[in-house]
Amino acid sequence: MAPTRHIDAHQHFWQIARGDYDWMTEDVAAIQHDSLPGDLAPHLQRHGITGTVVVQAAATVAETEFLLSLAEETDFIKGVVGWVNLTDASAPGTLDRLAKFPKFKGVRPMLQDIEDTRWIAQPKVIAGLKALADRELRLDALITPRHLDVLREVAASLPDLPIVIDHCAKPVIAAGADPGDEWRQGLSRLAELPNVFCKLSGLANEAGPGWNAERLRAVAEHVLDSFGPTRVMWGSDWPVLNLAGDYAAWREVSETLLGGLSAADRAAVFGETASRFYGLDAGESDHTAHGQSAVSG
Repeated sequence: MAPTRHIDAHQHFWQIARGDYDWMTEDVAAIQHDSLPGDLAPHLQRHGITGTVVVQAAATVAETEFLLSLAEETDFIKGVVGWVNLTDASAPGTLDRLAKFPKFKGVRPMLQDIEDTRWIAQPKVIAGLKALADRELRLDALITPRHLDVLREVAASLPDLPIVIDHCAKPVIAAGADPGDEWRQGLSRLAELPNVFCKLSGLANEAGPGWNAERLRAVAEHVLDSFGPTRVMWGSDWPVLNLAGDYAAWREVSETLLGGLSAADRAAVFGETASRFYGLDAGESDHTAHGQSAVSG
């Protein structure tokens, strides 16, 4: 049996001088500095994490190319989720060019920052999403609870497109708030679709000061009950995580939250699900984990 792979399925890198991080204002001054592979490596080593998926943090193809250049020179980067303008008729050509890089695994439109909740359902975007599916790529869905219903509609119409929900769809849990029935029911309905997965990530930032395992337990349990461990993957959201805590604290809390699972189920959440979804398995040809093997279970 192959050894268990420990994957951080959601982290970021940025180089401030590149100049396309429009969201990076003084409100996030604590992380307004370069964050590069050498900064993350000690955390990965400490926790026995052998690979990561780096996710876009700017709505530009140039940033995607920057991340792909880092991936070419960094062994632990196993996958890159970039950005492409899905409304542009040239999107398929851009995807073809990016897909020449074996570590290019998919795209993430920054849906949380788009005022129109139904943006993802417009015909131009659907055409772009079909181009993703045709190229055996994936969609990361950066959403909030307001997007759950429309994402279900889109996911149901594109059963061959693997989709993963980032940060558990950002439930509103600050200051100990209950995440609400809109989030619970919307997430459960999405989980009925076998092509939809979920990342256990970002919850420290959503909970805010004083977050701990007990405050996050209800959210984590609902995600796991809805999707099952074979469709849940763990991510750090580093270095955004540093606005609310640190890598070691989030990993420790995550171990506590998953402590009641079997060894096989913990292995799924901490690496096997991400490996299968993104096609990170050693020796696999480009993007071949898409399709039935990615959405089964």
